[in-house]
Amino acid sequence: MFTIAAEGKDKPKHYLKIMLYNSPLQKLTLSILCLSTALTVTAQEVNYGRSIVRKLASPEFKGRGYVEDGAKKASVFIAAEFAKDGLTPLNSGSYFQDYHLSVNTFPGKVIVQLDQATLKTAVDYLVSASSPSVKGTFKVISISRAQLISAGSAATLAESAKGSFILLDNRPEKEETPEESSEIKKNIQRLEYDEQLDFKGLIIYTTEKLTWTTYTYQSVRPVITVNKKDLDPKSIRQINVQIDASLVADYQPRNVGGMVKGTAVPDSMIVITAHYDHLGMMGRKVYFPGANDNASGTALMMTMARYYGSHPGKYTMVFIAFSGEEIGMLGSEAFVEHPLIDLKKIRFLTNFDMAGTGEEGIRVVNGTIYRNRFDQLVQLNDRYKLLPKVDIRAESCNSDHCRFYQRGVPSFFIYTQGGIRAYHDVYDRAETLPLTVFDNYFKLMQKFFDQL
Repeated sequence: MFTIAAEGKDKPKHYLKIMLYNSPLQKLTLSILCLSTALTVTAQEVNYGRSIVRKLASPEFKGRGYVEDGAKKASVFIAAEFAKDGLTPLNSGSYFQDYHLSVNTFPGKVIVQLDQATLKTAVDYLVSASSPSVKGTFKVISISRAQLISAGSAATLAESAKGSFILLDNRPEKEETPEESSEIKKNIQRLEYDEQLDFKGLIIYTTEKLTWTTYTYQSVRPVITVNKKDLDPKSIRQINVQIDASLVADYQPRNVGGMVKGTAVPDSMIVITAHYDHLGMMGRKVYFPGANDNASGTALMMTMARYYGSHPGKYTMVFIAFSGEEIGMLGSEAFVEHPLIDLKKIRFLTNFDMAGTGEEGIRVVNGTIYRNRFDQLVQLNDRYKLLPKVDIRAESCNSDHCRFYQRGVPSFFIYTQGGIRAYHDVYDRAETLPLTVFDNYFKLMQKFFDQL
């Protein structure tokens, strides 16, 4: 008789006692029992991942931004989970790595009325992430894209709009040449950011999807982007607006890191990362849940941490939840500038970002750079039939893997494809995120890590 323990701790979570016999029936029974145990472990891990998405995308963490310390509250939760999983803290007994940044926030009132119609925040409009505070009732002067074709037109229009808001109908009225589109773009940027132009603010009317972000700075005037189907921009004469913005010059966010020591080659590391921050709040009530971006990737990373906490691998497994990704990958930049591990000992790094769909499989950034590793992942998927497809992509500095890759660390950034299109908006919610292939995604990546 022998015992298979699914967790290498003093008090294992799962035991399976198996008698070894020679009869076919008993061998079949043994196989079924082993398969049942494996499926049970996987199901538990997947259910755990789904619960993490719901938790991180909940109102409790305020969109995991900077208003009301939403991201810091999330970091405490992640560190507590790492501790439960038995991970060793990366930073001299602490799971946290603090650093500094500046950030423009909107902790107070955000109200926009065009004529007598009150717009819904983050539904009908977004305030530019760099906007300063403004309060009052102002005249609105409407213009079209055609009025911005010539060089210097931004300055001319601003001169006629002193003390007023300019409302730009950003829908093309006719087909534009590349040169015209380029000049219009330059003039719009001048209206947004040029400190030499003297007018109160800019409203941009568009039919394109509203997506938000975060910025480290505050610009000279408020910019409001509006997408409301029943609005006629040419008819608007007045704006009543209150935007309470606060530029926090020295904010201290934190990364969260833990590790599981390898059983055979502990001096070599496999690193799994995901950013847990998102966009936070716009005003006192509206928050951006960030279920797919990136509660889902964080959940996949944390699910891996939970699994390897019970099943240590050959190599040391390192798990890092980064903050500051949405504001310019500042958390991962702080980490590589002040590393808590020897970057030269990283065997491979995989960054998970947007892991919540998968109807069209996954795409692997840096797949063309580390082709052998990419081919290995494809072969595993072909063998076990886990995901619809595994697509390849060239290098791209679009998530936290980039800071490591720039320093010579072999790395992938992987994201799921297909499904819902909610992104950087208030519709990226846990209740509508399908997590279509989360379980099979977990299985594929576990097999990949175990083969590295």
